[in-house]
Amino acid sequence: MNKTTELVLGINGLGRIGKLTLWRHIAGKYFREIVVNTGREAGKSLSDIAHYIVRDSTYVSLPMYLYGCRGGDIVSDVDDSKGTMTIDGIKVTILRKSRNPKELAWRDHNVGPVIDTTGRFLDPTLSADEPGGSLRGHLETGAERVILSAPFKIKDSAKSIPDDAVTCVKGINEHAYDPSRHKIISAASCTTTCLGHMMKPLLDVIGAKRILTASMATVHAATGSQQVLDRLAKPGAKDLRKNRSILNNIILTTTGAADTLALVLPQMKQIGFMAESVRVPITTGSLIILTVNIQEDETRASINRQVINNIYRQAAASPGGYLVYTDEQNVSSDIIAMPKAAAIIEGHETHTRTAEVSIDVERLTGIKKEHMEDLKDTEVSIPLTQAVIYGWYDNEMGNYVNMLGELTCYIAESGQDI
Repeated sequence: MNKTTELVLGINGLGRIGKLTLWRHIAGKYFREIVVNTGREAGKSLSDIAHYIVRDSTYVSLPMYLYGCRGGDIVSDVDDSKGTMTIDGIKVTILRKSRNPKELAWRDHNVGPVIDTTGRFLDPTLSADEPGGSLRGHLETGAERVILSAPFKIKDSAKSIPDDAVTCVKGINEHAYDPSRHKIISAASCTTTCLGHMMKPLLDVIGAKRILTASMATVHAATGSQQVLDRLAKPGAKDLRKNRSILNNIILTTTGAADTLALVLPQMKQIGFMAESVRVPITTGSLIILTVNIQEDETRASINRQVINNIYRQAAASPGGYLVYTDEQNVSSDIIAMPKAAAIIEGHETHTRTAEVSIDVERLTGIKKEHMEDLKDTEVSIPLTQAVIYGWYDNEMGNYVNMLGELTCYIAESGQDI
């Protein structure tokens, strides 16, 4: 997928994920042209948008991202009247008139796939005529596919995900995408992407039947939805912590990673699973602490730290994979911008503990009374191993934007075959 095609990519939104997605595809050179919709004017001219595109407070600059210390001026031919510029040889067109997908000129620019990074349009059940806009508006105005940089969120609880929509994570279930059927694709979230790559090796080797329960907590960097300073909550707000400053607080919040994970790894429906989230005052670099309770099998080797780490070592060594294993001692800054790293397993911190868990069979459901009468002892002991695994992820560029970019090219490549 490294070859340059004649395809044109559309990006709706130029926030954190939108801008870094533009960087990713300028670097990848897969699309010959990129059309970006900002939805409004910015600054005094197109040059001010170019100024914003090439600079970044976290990843320094686009030239540094592309060429390191050899980076120089890579923007040319800035034409405010046409809304065009050339960035590192790639033509970039900026649309600045509307935020409503139904009013965008994708068809006029021969755009194929569109990545919606705005975070405003999350419901795949809404029609193109929805007041204020919807994902289907992109299809109405010429996009061949719409890729959402967030999980789906359906407003009407009576509705389900439509047949032409699917959730995919590259390296996990991208083959669930059917180009003859699917028009709207969710790329899940950064946390689900990392979590999926942490769980899949365990499911492949140990199996869902032996994993009795699992839980995760993500220590997550700040995002654009949080407040710089404390502010008054909006009418009807339920979570007052969302209005507190992220600059000097650890903030408890929620995550939909558990629900979304079951969409990309259906085996997770067999496992009791919980997910929690804490936001901390850093710009990027997040951590999942995964706890897994595994039933021991007397016909197999006991689960211990070495077994768990070897599972991840083998997964990391597989060709074309997106999981990284390390025995080094890292802090969050060390993993920022690590390329194609959906999850970085900190093997140094993996730990396990095995214990006998007593279960009163009489309290179990689904056992017939006549079977209970045959038991001499209703209390049984089960050997159970609890494993705790740490997985880093750069929730912006390293993890999410790279995986989103890989998925976008995969979808574009698949679409050319139909």
